[in-house]
Amino acid sequence: MQQKRDLSQEYTNRVLLNGTLETPKWWAPTVAGLGFVVLIGLIIIATMINRGLGLTGLSRPVYWGLFITTFVFWVGISHAGIMISAILRLTQAEWRRPVTRAAELLTVCSLFTALVFPLIHAGRPWRIAYWILPYDISRGIYPNIRSPLIMDPVAISTYLTGSTLFLYIALLPDLGVLRDRTTGWKNAFYTLLALGWKGNPRQWQMQTIGGILLSALMLPIFVSVHSIVSWDFAVASAVEGWHSTIFAPYFVIGAVHSGVSAVVTMMALMRWLWKWDDFIRPEHFDALARLLIVVATGWLACTFLELIFALYGQDAPEIALREMQIFQWPWNLLFIIFMVTGYIIPVPVWCVKKYRNNIAIMFWTSILVNVGMWLERFLIIVPGLARRTPFVFTWEAYRPSPVEWAIMIWSFAWVSLLMLLFSRFFPLVPLFEQKESQVFTDDIQIGRAKVPAIVREVE
Repeated sequence: MQQKRDLSQEYTNRVLLNGTLETPKWWAPTVAGLGFVVLIGLIIIATMINRGLGLTGLSRPVYWGLFITTFVFWVGISHAGIMISAILRLTQAEWRRPVTRAAELLTVCSLFTALVFPLIHAGRPWRIAYWILPYDISRGIYPNIRSPLIMDPVAISTYLTGSTLFLYIALLPDLGVLRDRTTGWKNAFYTLLALGWKGNPRQWQMQTIGGILLSALMLPIFVSVHSIVSWDFAVASAVEGWHSTIFAPYFVIGAVHSGVSAVVTMMALMRWLWKWDDFIRPEHFDALARLLIVVATGWLACTFLELIFALYGQDAPEIALREMQIFQWPWNLLFIIFMVTGYIIPVPVWCVKKYRNNIAIMFWTSILVNVGMWLERFLIIVPGLARRTPFVFTWEAYRPSPVEWAIMIWSFAWVSLLMLLFSRFFPLVPLFEQKESQVFTDDIQIGRAKVPAIVREVE
């Protein structure tokens, strides 16, 4: 239940801008540490591009490994913004208000990071242009535009563009507040970005309509992006375990599961680091946990359906692959960890209200979910490729190299760094959303009790 807190506009501005107009003591050393990790990662990426993919553990027939696993993982995390902001905005869920911008920012940073992995996985990134543009017209060699490998960058680029616009339009009212509270170059910076925002009724109307229209337009893109990513696997009929018709909804609901869990992690960190206890409250974690129970259960159903479909066809190679994933070492250990962290531990915990309102428990269970979801992508990609060829002597055991692990760690540091840099210049909790919530929320008498209610005028 949404609890009413009487917070003045002056208090809202002062507290929510405490990380933007002032620099927290922990911010500079944290950014310096993350920047160092990012720099090391960039050096490793440059070295790998110079020396080639031989520095990785990729080998025949496992040509997709940690890079593509992490690519799919970050595309999945990006679904947090649309799930939290667009869908909940259209349904007018009040508890979404302190969460929306962090979710939208996570979407943009995750997509930007996900785009890096296909580039570095190509070995020679400059040759990716050949995949998209005709490069030998005289011989009639053209890219296959029906391939998901062509549709991937198109869909993700569209998603990134729409998500950036979505984030920017919701940021306009807060940019006006920052413009009026700063001087010097900061004032010029915010004046330029605010686009003449004055807060008159027409501007508010256009901003609201723009947010609703973008929410509706982003929903089909939200579904299509991870569906297209799943088709990278589903259309590869030569690889055992990939050619499944359930992959599109399976990937989408798995992306929502990991994305919303990542938002929970972010909310807990925001509450602890910036001391926003009056704005990010236990009932928000309670609402997200209820949402996650439904999403996680749907994802678990798709997981078992994917296994059942493989067994139902009675295809010997498919059955052998499932036996390897579930019963053979070390895949069985990864499968157990994946199921335990992705569902068995978090969902029963979320079913207890006391634990749903415990922010520390929500923080750690949300991290467990994303550990499990990363392992899910790894178990989909690598075992199927390991059994791709019928010639036993060409089977190779895939072991990720230190280079791959370092680049994966770089991606987490890079996303964290981008979000901290954003927080230094823009508020992570929308000011106008919090003020609007104060206007709409009131206590009404029902019998002998007063309960919070949302009061809106209906024309």
